[in-house]
Amino acid sequence: MTCPMARESKPTDLPGLEALYPAAFPDEDLLALMRSLEVEPDVLSLVLDQSDAIIGHVAFTPCTISDDRRPLALLGPLAIHPKWQKQGWGGALVREGLARLRKQGVAGVLVLGDPAYYGRFGFVAEPNLSPPHPLPDEWAGAWQSLALGDENLGEGQLKVPPVWDNPKLWV
Repeated sequence: MTCPMARESKPTDLPGLEALYPAAFPDEDLLALMRSLEVEPDVLSLVLDQSDAIIGHVAFTPCTISDDRRPLALLGPLAIHPKWQKQGWGGALVREGLARLRKQGVAGVLVLGDPAYYGRFGFVAEPNLSPPHPLPDEWAGAWQSLALGDENLGEGQLKVPPVWDNPKLWV
């Protein structure tokens, strides 16, 4: 299923994104990460636009595995305005992003998130690919992957661009 309201973000969306993130994550400060991702040229950044308001956002950042050059993506962050949560909009954004990445030939997607939520899209615990920084033991099952083709994603450590190479983002 594609989401007809989903579109790639553009620079004029920044004020809407800056309003969305504190509403969606009142206990976390993800504004700096979101702003950095918005200026990364290869990031797939999708928004949900409802009556000229940004109600949802997801980013997929290109990355690779240690010595493997197959294209992968890191999913995150995913934000939905509280008034629009629990209505399927986050899922619609994720599915739209996965469909676009498949068309681009991306081999797989990794995410650090709730296994119950991301499992519905086919994500499974990832024991063979390690994140760029150590995770707390209690988050081990939250590190997940989804192959977008028939190939196994392999083994090694995920190599991420500088915006994600911050240990504080992984604890």
